[in-house]
Amino acid sequence: MLESDRPKGRGTEARQRKARPITRIQREKQDLILEAALDVFSLHGFRGATIDQIAEAAGMSKPNLLYYFPRKEDIHKRLMAGMLDIWLAPLRHMDSDGDPIPEIRSYIRRKLKMSRDFPRQSRLFANEMLQGAPRIIDMLEGELKTLVDEKAKVIGGWMDEGKLNRADPYHLIFAIWATTQHYADFDVQVRAVLGNDRSGEGRFEDAACFLEQLFMHGLKPQRG
Repeated sequence: MLESDRPKGRGTEARQRKARPITRIQREKQDLILEAALDVFSLHGFRGATIDQIAEAAGMSKPNLLYYFPRKEDIHKRLMAGMLDIWLAPLRHMDSDGDPIPEIRSYIRRKLKMSRDFPRQSRLFANEMLQGAPRIIDMLEGELKTLVDEKAKVIGGWMDEGKLNRADPYHLIFAIWATTQHYADFDVQVRAVLGNDRSGEGRFEDAACFLEQLFMHGLKPQRG
């Protein structure tokens, strides 16, 4: 009997279905589910979110949703993988051949832009961190750590050359993360404290100017 004449088992059929490229409609359905799940996860966290909540937010039945994502974990993992790639982009753009002060200033502004444009993703990431990052620890110890190690070495090199005041590059990066992501994770608090007169879109530019002054004053060498 030829190999092609052998009856195909369920495993073979499953692999064939998996290998087929998804259609435009399937991709649109997946995007709809992921967008709804982002709302639900960022509000309730992984533990508090349910498939029923995500299906309701997506405007589809639970069985229909489960056709595209059999488990809540599958949706969350897909979201986190895409989010981490977006989240690391500002740090990747830090140019080792550039002037360190403008490079760090630009990094601060890119991070604030992320907080302005992607607040749900920031809160999703924060929720995962508060739970001990059980579902993305491999990403943190892998891709994230590799990139931070690389950029910390770049910043350390600028300090060795006397272009920046001496400081711990890792804690500098952590400090930028903490101060910029605050405007996404604690947006309600920020707007409440600033009040109606200052809680509009201009709050991000105000934050950028302040953080530039804060970090640049500490990092820029004072020439005698």
